[in-house]
Amino acid sequence: MSGKAGGASQQAGAQDSGGSSKLKCKYTKIDPEPPASAKDIWKGADPKTSDLYFYSCSDGGQDNPDGFLTVPTGQQPQQQVNPQELAQQAVDSMALLGPDIDINPKPGGKGLVGMPVWMAVGQSPTTWGPNTASASAGGITVTATAKVVKVVWSMGDGFSVTCTTPGTVYQKSYGLKESPDCGHVYTHPSTDVPGGTFKVTATSTWVINWNGGGANGQLTEVRSSSVALSIVESQAVNS
Repeated sequence: MSGKAGGASQQAGAQDSGGSSKLKCKYTKIDPEPPASAKDIWKGADPKTSDLYFYSCSDGGQDNPDGFLTVPTGQQPQQQVNPQELAQQAVDSMALLGPDIDINPKPGGKGLVGMPVWMAVGQSPTTWGPNTASASAGGITVTATAKVVKVVWSMGDGFSVTCTTPGTVYQKSYGLKESPDCGHVYTHPSTDVPGGTFKVTATSTWVINWNGGGANGQLTEVRSSSVALSIVESQAVNS
């Protein structure tokens, strides 16, 4: 879409489940070991050439699933990988961007007080989703899928509009109709604010569902883009 001209993109990330914490595991060697017939514990490893450990993990905020781990005889177990940290790595590789703004009136032109403003955003993988990526470490692969669930438009006049759709791109054939799903009407001109334009900021909320490594969860990311709109009184246009 064409709203990029004159716009500034800002990015900020937020998580709802503490993905920056480090997983810490305590390992206890099992001695005596269970018989080889305990296949659900040995998971295909040979008891004659393997040591069995029980691990209990915590990321500092919540407990993670406990379990059994086998390693070659005489070796020490390696720290387990936190699937949530891998999920965040996958998200970081997506290069999620702020909304690709398409607004009418266009930035650089002039809109009128009392006339409908139409707001829409592009729907590419990096600006709307879905966007899928994976990250792997320690034999674990986590796959995450991100999609925008809402865009909050701060209109610069003290009002905000929340849209759960990408919005509808304005066409001349629509005339003076209001947007069916994402619009606004200014009640005073932008000359009333410092700088003479309304700064319109669209903030998208990305929800990312992830799974892998025997776990699953959800992360949230926030991205923003801005444009400037000039809104004038109708008589100012005719003068």
